[in-house]
Amino acid sequence: MLVLIGFLFSLLTIPGVVVHEFAHKKACDLMGVPVVDVAYFRLGTPAGYVTHREPDRYRESFVVSVAPFAFNTAVAFSLFVVLAAVVRSSGALEGGIGPGMTLPGEEIVATAVALGWLGFSIGSQAFPSTGDARTLWNRTRSEWRRSPSVLLGIPFVVAIYVANLLSWFFLDTLYAIGLGVLAAWLTLSLGL
Repeated sequence: MLVLIGFLFSLLTIPGVVVHEFAHKKACDLMGVPVVDVAYFRLGTPAGYVTHREPDRYRESFVVSVAPFAFNTAVAFSLFVVLAAVVRSSGALEGGIGPGMTLPGEEIVATAVALGWLGFSIGSQAFPSTGDARTLWNRTRSEWRRSPSVLLGIPFVVAIYVANLLSWFFLDTLYAIGLGVLAAWLTLSLGL
């Protein structure tokens, strides 16, 4: 049963995996780190990957490792803002529930479902992997004597490990839902 649930979750989050790996790839390109191989999505473990050469500098490793968190978060949040704006503009929030209530059209519902799914999928894949944390940790251990400033990356390494550990308790899912709630609250309260 758990295998089936995991498989269905993998299918549900395909767009998130693709965006996650795209962020790694673009960060490599931006930092001048040569990419050896890319799988934006595949059925298996891991669901996607970017294999690249060892970056020359710690900063490059850091950017490549945390790029999916920043990029996936920004994309998911933007999708949730658009979703909240679509729902607000449809009039679905006006008049409450009752006999005089009009339901939004099929196009609005389809748009809302698509935006919600994409936002959730991309947001739930925002956390860097334990492989990303391992890369940063190894770089920190090997470079801290030469460049003590790399020690500033340790809190990020710990956060990545903790986030991945808490993903067993659906932290990644809660993170995506939290992005949606925050985007809806900001959009509706600010009248965007």
